[in-house]
Parts: sequence; structure tokens; C-alpha cells
Amino acid sequence: MTLFAALRLPSEILFGKGQRHALPSVAARLGKRALICTDARFAATSVFAEIVTSLEAVGIDVLIHDGVQPDVPAETVSLCVEDSRAFDPDMVIGIGGGSCLDMAKCAALLLTHGGALKEYYGEYKVPGPTIPIIAVPTTAGTGSEVTPVAVISDAERTLKVGISSPYLIATAAICDPDLTMTCPPGLTAVAGADALTHAIEAFTAARRGTDHSLAQKHVFIGKSALTDHFALLAIKLLGRSLEKACTDGENEDARADVMMGALAAGCAFGTAGTAAAHAIQYPAGALTHTAHGLGVATMMPYVMNYNLSCSVAELAEIGAALGLATSDLDDNQLAVAAIEEIRRLFAAIGITRTLADLGLSSDKLDWTAEQAFGIDRLIKNNPRPFDLDSMKRLVKAAYDGDLAASAI
Repeated sequence: MTLFAALRLPSEILFGKGQRHALPSVAARLGKRALICTDARFAATSVFAEIVTSLEAVGIDVLIHDGVQPDVPAETVSLCVEDSRAFDPDMVIGIGGGSCLDMAKCAALLLTHGGALKEYYGEYKVPGPTIPIIAVPTTAGTGSEVTPVAVISDAERTLKVGISSPYLIATAAICDPDLTMTCPPGLTAVAGADALTHAIEAFTAARRGTDHSLAQKHVFIGKSALTDHFALLAIKLLGRSLEKACTDGENEDARADVMMGALAAGCAFGTAGTAAAHAIQYPAGALTHTAHGLGVATMMPYVMNYNLSCSVAELAEIGAALGLATSDLDDNQLAVAAIEEIRRLFAAIGITRTLADLGLSSDKLDWTAEQAFGIDRLIKNNPRPFDLDSMKRLVKAAYDGDLAASAI
């Protein structure tokens, strides 16, 4: 028997219009003091004020940290923890985009286990459970509400760094599409493209075997029967509704599809992992100071084409999930059509076409390739192997906008 699957998720996932109103009941089961991590923009909204009032109405004392910054600078986590330690929270609630959720995870980690954040960089460095985390996303993209990862920026390092541990998975994820209704088109596009990239890379990730110790030693373990299910669901939902959500932000059905797509993609890549598109974005994003979702989506068609020779069947399934007509196409033709549809969709919502358009300098191509090639946890997940020369060719193809050259 070769069937294998692994999945790690929150104890409770609530999804649907108005589900934010369940937050007081969920929180009340976890304690009486809640630290809320959010950003200044959302903290100033009437919706946030209603959420705080609803928590206080069930007897929960609230301490608000509204200083979350994009990409979560490591020093800001320390400040949040210092300000909240005397409050001694029973739980941490992250409300906002991916950075707010990642701040909540990091704050819960340090409030529970102490020390410096850098002691936990990498995989399986968190020694045990943290105080409970409730994740309430207001954007649809990162999937952080269900993943075991927190991504932060460290001034001592060029690239962003991650903390990966099953202990960072939120206790509860509450996903209310109504919270995304005011998300502007540009952010909707970048976040949604990030989610679609998560799903594609999870579905095309390498199979890593069925060794019982695999999931005990690694957070990301490659594709499996259960991650495939979530990845294809995400691709279907995002493929049919991401463009609609960007052009008509008041379309409730499209907003729900995109948020469910981001959630499902998080369920998939939180165990399967991501691959080369993410590996290249880390150095490229560090140099260009561009949004993570924009960078990974820029790379995605080129990475799909690079992987075509090893992933025809998977890319054909992606084409079917995207709703492409399949009756007159063989698997290879459908796989190529899937790559073209991703290119079309991303162009339609304003994703940059090349690394040059992203702002990467030509004299940094080799450095970008070298740094990407060195991110082993992602590179080993890619279905087609790399050596440094093949990585350099892929980066150059994405810089030039030469899709055909990306397959060489």
C-alpha cells in the first residue's frame, strides 16, 4: 500500500459570513485575558471596536497591541511581549493580515517560552505548546490562520526568516469573508495570487515517501493525498473568483471563494510546503522591497514551465481545476494550457510579468540564484531537481520574460 497523507490544522476552523461573531464564545473557553495583535489601520475601524466590545461583554479583559508592521520586524515582537507580559494573557488573538497573525504567533511563543526570537528560527525549535492563539484574518492570502509558520524580518539578515513548528498552529481560525469586503483591488490581487501560488506549489511538490519519521522531523513533507485535496479546492475557487474579487470587491460570492481558497491553500502548503517560486522570491523580495505575494506570483509561470517535464499529470489536473476545457486536449496540452491560464489571470489582476518589472537589478541575478539555491527546505520540495546552473537559467529567464527558456 502506497497511500500516504499527513495534515496538521487548528482544533477549530470556522468559516462563513458573520463567523467573527463567534469569537467571544471561542475565546471564553480559553481564558479571561486576551492580548489582541492588530495594526493601526484596522484598530481604528468600527468593526474592530465591535469585536473588542463583544469580548468584554463576556467578561474577557483585553489588551490591544495595534503596532503590527508589515513583515513583522523582529524587534517589534520583543516590544509587544514586554508591554504585555505584566498583563499575563491567557490567549493571543491575531486580527488582520498575515503579519498580524504572525505577530500573534510570535508573541504567544515568547510569552510562553521566553528567550530571543532568533533562538527559534528554523524547523522544530519550539519546545512545546504555547498559550492558545486565535487567528482572525482580514485578508485572503497568506493562509497563516491554519499554517505552522510565522515569517518575520530580522535587521541582522538580508532575507526574511521563518519559525516553523506544529506548536505555532492556531488553536482556532475564524474566517469571515465580510472582513475582506473593503480590501482594495491591489491588495486583493497580491494576496490572492499568493494563495494560488501556495496551492500550485503544494500540489506539484515532490512526494517525499511514507517513512513514519518524516512528519516527526520535518514541518514541510511534500504532497500527499490530503494536501492534494485542499490544493485542488483552492485552485478551483481562486481560478473562478480571484479576478472577479479584484474587479468587483462587493461581490460577496467571489470574496467568499477567495477567502476559502486562501484557507484551503494554507491547509495544503502548511504540510506539503512550497518550492522554487518561494525560494527565488526570498532574495528577490529582499532586494526589491516588494510584496511577497507579488514576487511569488511573478515567478509562478516560469517555475511551472521549468517543472513541466516532471509534472505533466499534476499540471493537467491544475488545468482541469481551473475550469479549462479538457475534452480535446491530452495531458501535455492541458498542462501547457494551465501555465498559460495562470499567466493570463495574473496579468489580468496586475501581477508583474518579469523579475525586471519587479525591480530586480541585472547585476543581482547570480546572487539571487545562489541565495535561492541555498534554501534547501524549499528546493528539495521542487518536483524537478536543481543544480546551481539550472537555477541561474531559471532566474535569467524570469528576468527576461522568456517562458520557453525557463524549461531548459
